[in-house]
Amino acid sequence: MNAREQQGWRLFRGDGVPRRVEMPPAPPWRRFGSAATGEERESAAPGPARPSPYLISPEHADVVNAALHLRRPLLVTGSPGTGKSSLARAVAHELGLGEVLRWPVNSRSTVQDALYRYDAIGRLRETTLMRDRGEAEPDIGSFVRLGPLGTALVPGERPRVLLVDELDKGDVDLPNDLLTVFEEGEFEIPELARLPEDQSVVEVLTERPGERATVRRGRLACEEFPVVVITSNGERDFPPAFLRRCVRLELPTPDEERLRAIVTAHLGEEALEEVDQLLEVFLRRRAARELATDQLLNAVFLRSGGVDVTGEGLLEAVLHRLGGAV
Repeated sequence: MNAREQQGWRLFRGDGVPRRVEMPPAPPWRRFGSAATGEERESAAPGPARPSPYLISPEHADVVNAALHLRRPLLVTGSPGTGKSSLARAVAHELGLGEVLRWPVNSRSTVQDALYRYDAIGRLRETTLMRDRGEAEPDIGSFVRLGPLGTALVPGERPRVLLVDELDKGDVDLPNDLLTVFEEGEFEIPELARLPEDQSVVEVLTERPGERATVRRGRLACEEFPVVVITSNGERDFPPAFLRRCVRLELPTPDEERLRAIVTAHLGEEALEEVDQLLEVFLRRRAARELATDQLLNAVFLRSGGVDVTGEGLLEAVLHRLGGAV
């Protein structure tokens, strides 16, 4: 690396001296808003931003199509970095189904929170203030917001895409709690179901800013079952009743040929000139410990920018293991 490239690489020097630096272009998969390319912005108007290229074999694409035809959730498993979460965005982009609704599951996740949230305290506070001012009470719909699952079930001409990310991180009963919603495609909001007949139609907020949905007599039912992509890292088993209602897709760990294709899709053919040594190191380390494909992309991106990623400590930082103590 020459002196000019070295200076451009070391944005931070750790010497305590303030300086104004020009931030270099971000990797294609880490560009947001106005930082996206003109082509990416054009493809995003109207609608969501164009996702990164997604490579999938015809056999695995057929499994996705089976789930689409059967209107069943697609349960996607595989090692980290095999493209489980990206599959939902790829389907939404190709089929023109709009922005993906994402439900990141954790140990505290519940089906009710994913369906809707009711701000009873906020409604009480606003009602008290408006009564004190002699104004009409606020509409209850302003205090009900549908979650990602509830928004996915809003009736519409086209189905929406819902990503249920890492379901195996949720409570052991969460998959069974989802069965009724997946089977019936509808749910009840008790706070609205108890309203008198003259208030049976309520406009509520959705997961998407500025969007509202109509709820009649406290129930909301879909017209087209959403495209549901559920990801799992295989950390635990799911109940047979839940598995029976899903179409299963196991994404394999990319081999050398597929990794080269992924690098080309994301960074262009010129990046292949920098990939041989890094790919050899990546494959060797992946055989001994857990690594993800995007870690290879990070290393190739740095190398393509003139950075000596083989320097002491840098390659280890980029190709670090994903499991175990840090």
